[in-house]
Amino acid sequence: MAGGNQGTLRLLERLDQPGASGGLCSIQAAAELGVDHQTLVGAVKSLQALGEVIEAEARTATRWELSPEGEEVLRDGSPEVRLFRSLPEEGLPQGEAMKLPGGSLGFSKAMANKWVRLDKGAPGGPRVLRAVPSVQDTVQEHLGQVRTGGAQAVPERDRSELKRRKLLLEMTLKSYWIRKGSAFSTAVARPETELTPEMIATGSWRQLPFKPYNFSSLGLPPACGHLHPLLKVRSELRQIFLEMGFTEMRTDNFVESSFWNFDALFQPQQHPARDQHDTFFLLDPAEAPQLPPGYYNKVKKVHSQGGYGSQGYRYEWKVEEARKNLLRTHTTSASARALFQLARQKFTPVKYFSIDRVFRNESLDATHLAEFHQVEGVVADRGLTLGHLMGTLRQFFTKLGLILIPSGLKKWVEVGNSGVFRPELLLPMGLPENVTVIAWGLSLERPTMIKYGIKNIRELMGHRVNLQMVYDSPMCRLDV
Repeated sequence: MAGGNQGTLRLLERLDQPGASGGLCSIQAAAELGVDHQTLVGAVKSLQALGEVIEAEARTATRWELSPEGEEVLRDGSPEVRLFRSLPEEGLPQGEAMKLPGGSLGFSKAMANKWVRLDKGAPGGPRVLRAVPSVQDTVQEHLGQVRTGGAQAVPERDRSELKRRKLLLEMTLKSYWIRKGSAFSTAVARPETELTPEMIATGSWRQLPFKPYNFSSLGLPPACGHLHPLLKVRSELRQIFLEMGFTEMRTDNFVESSFWNFDALFQPQQHPARDQHDTFFLLDPAEAPQLPPGYYNKVKKVHSQGGYGSQGYRYEWKVEEARKNLLRTHTTSASARALFQLARQKFTPVKYFSIDRVFRNESLDATHLAEFHQVEGVVADRGLTLGHLMGTLRQFFTKLGLILIPSGLKKWVEVGNSGVFRPELLLPMGLPENVTVIAWGLSLERPTMIKYGIKNIRELMGHRVNLQMVYDSPMCRLDV
């Protein structure tokens, strides 16, 4: 069939012949017309779209075909027969027999058929010998029957065995039984589907056939909204935390004082992260009205003079610097507030988490935004070690499905940070000396990009993984 119209016409002419009054099989018709079956199916569907020109009943049939391995057996013989016929009368050592045509597969099949035997007591080691004078290659014969269209003559048990040996393939064929329809004609004009201004102006529409309207058609489904990938992963992370027994912290203050964002976390006031090129400072209100009385003096002392086994940073700590307001650069400020409140009561072990927005004065690129989301987990208990942190991380990231390194990455990529909070952070709050706090954090955007295969942050907004757990912040230590 050179084209769609020509193919349709040839099919109609074939249906109009005397021998096709009862209908035609599409496979048979394709063979008779010398065309590919799929091409003929296309012609059938085109005719169905014209109305009652033809009737086409979908049918399925099973056909057996030789696999590439089956073609080889049909040509050269089955492995067991090839091995048997290559075996001399005196037999061969087992090692040499395995190198004959047919190899180990032929040997195992020939043994199962009791065509050969293994003399384990032969001089020089086990020897493979013929056990019968001759054999018949029924496998090759059955494949020959299938090739000539006689698959049904092969016993079902033998067909199943050939299929199991991957010598036969059972193919399911979809075809149509085609008959003349109530409006059958060999001269079919394609009905018009659109009334044009030219048809109305010339009056030609009166002589043209039109395709009837289908008022039962459902039409195109309306476009609808869907959850953003960030919201999907956020919900998944929140569920993971809840399943692990964590309680969600309050994180409803985007504006934070430098005291809670930096000083309470034992970050010195001269740290580069506190510069304006890394942090958004507020002009109005520029300062926090007050800091926790008593507590901020302890923070000042551990920074400037040391304490709790630490020599501190040995600099002049300024309350004016601590009172500067900013857009929080991490949700760890909320963790500090939660731990401070925990210290105000009788201590009980806790597990906190938060997922919320943070802000950094970043240069925008494929992996950085000035605004993103941070995921944070905090555990406070007596006797916690780095081993507890590693076990918790393994459970968390395994549940998230980000424990494996994607193939082709070939480099370390930081997904999250973790560590153990320093005593200079915890003890000024009033927590008991034997309480340890382990914590980890990661951005929400990075695992979302990994999970959904998103290449850059712009693609994520429009719509790698080995865990490098190294936290260089002064709030954490890894010397436990």
